[in-house]
Amino acid sequence: MNKHVIIVGSGLGGLVCGYILSKNGYRVTIVEKNPQIGGCLQTFKREGIIFDTGMHYIGSMDKDQILYRFFNYLNLLDDVQLSRLDTSGYDVISIAGETYKYASGFDNFVETLSQQFPENVDDIKEYIRRIKEIADASPMYKLQDINTNVFIEADYIKTGVNEFIESITQNKRLQSVLAGNLPLYAGVKDKTPTYIHALINNFYIQSAYRIVGGSGTIADSLAKSIQSFGGEIKTHAEVEEFICDDQKMTEVLLTDGRRLEADYFISNIHPQITTEKIKTKLIRKAYRDRIANLENTISNFTVFIKFKKDKVNYLNSNFYYYDNDDIWSFNHYDEKKWPESYLYMHQSVEQNARFVESAQLIAYMRYDEVKQWAHTTVGNRGADYEAFKAHKAELLLNKLEQSFPGTKDAIDAIYTSSPLTYRDYTATKDGSMYGIVRDKNFPTQTLVSQRTKVPNLFMTGQNINSHGILGVIIGAIITSAEFLGMNRIMEQINNE
Repeated sequence: MNKHVIIVGSGLGGLVCGYILSKNGYRVTIVEKNPQIGGCLQTFKREGIIFDTGMHYIGSMDKDQILYRFFNYLNLLDDVQLSRLDTSGYDVISIAGETYKYASGFDNFVETLSQQFPENVDDIKEYIRRIKEIADASPMYKLQDINTNVFIEADYIKTGVNEFIESITQNKRLQSVLAGNLPLYAGVKDKTPTYIHALINNFYIQSAYRIVGGSGTIADSLAKSIQSFGGEIKTHAEVEEFICDDQKMTEVLLTDGRRLEADYFISNIHPQITTEKIKTKLIRKAYRDRIANLENTISNFTVFIKFKKDKVNYLNSNFYYYDNDDIWSFNHYDEKKWPESYLYMHQSVEQNARFVESAQLIAYMRYDEVKQWAHTTVGNRGADYEAFKAHKAELLLNKLEQSFPGTKDAIDAIYTSSPLTYRDYTATKDGSMYGIVRDKNFPTQTLVSQRTKVPNLFMTGQNINSHGILGVIIGAIITSAEFLGMNRIMEQINNE
């Protein structure tokens, strides 16, 4: 009989592991606590409008680029429809009233940004050269055969993003612009390693797309493939405990009392939550303490906007707003001045749309702001909580109106989510957007391995190596390589 693998959590990492292992003959069962699969790929519908929750846009999807090749291997190309973002400025960075564009293509990126920084052309060229160099240094990013699970060179883990950018240019405004898509990784000054920034920007500069109809199409396609290989996906199946004997993990206990046995287990839920669900002495106190004390990235507050029909032109760029040049400070915002930064994105329902149906408006929010309702559940948090969200939404929409006059009058309805919403739907610690903070000062302690102290339990997801669609897929490949060997998977990807 084929070896049985239970994967806990149906986020992207769990689904990709499920796809790779079931494709290669393992019997796979994915258990998901929610009624809907997908984790941060989840979408929801209100009044006929689909809203994304976590995966907003993707990069490197032109033919033969890295994500295209992964999508081809994962059999996603036929099911996932894309809409290309504006090549002259897929990201627009607004700082203190001035706007700057990230253009698609390395040469185009340099040329476009140089128009506003003519005295810093060489700096911008050097920036591109360096981020390409960092991406090229990752064997997995280049899909090379490798004998060890190397993700990135150590030097790029030990240098902070702000230090990296400051080493390239002395122009303060250019420094801020180059770090302008900071919300994509919730970077922390003097902590976040260079490789995270470099891989993300290298990824998007090559090409940038929105997912037509929402990122749930990725989850649905992977689930369909897993089931075609004989895999099983159980929803409404929350794990209460991972149960071990004195040597290994033997089964998972669900909250409804069911027990599911397997040969191997993969946790696609946060490492801190995972270790809390394991009572075995196989995991020593020192390991538990290290995982429990890891810092998590900040959470967010989101306003989901439904527009009146044919009232707002489709914005084919993502808009990053900052009140001033000190963009790193907004991770530690003053509640009285909130919001001083935000990310504004329209959603795509068809290619080449003239008008937009919906948008998302996202700002950082600390978990402490909603901690008083931590014991409550979705839909049952009370009038005070709803008033809190309504007030925050109004503040955020008023700020948006300054850059996009007339937007408020075009709104038909809004829906909001807080760190609690994110916590409950994605099972991230305190609603953290991107899981554990990688810290260049403590690189070993803040990197979580796919291996655990339980020999047949592995981890996957955004906390393994890196977050985002590319980081999670690579992390899932690293986890799957524990079963199949890295070069076997690389060979399959290269031969697809």
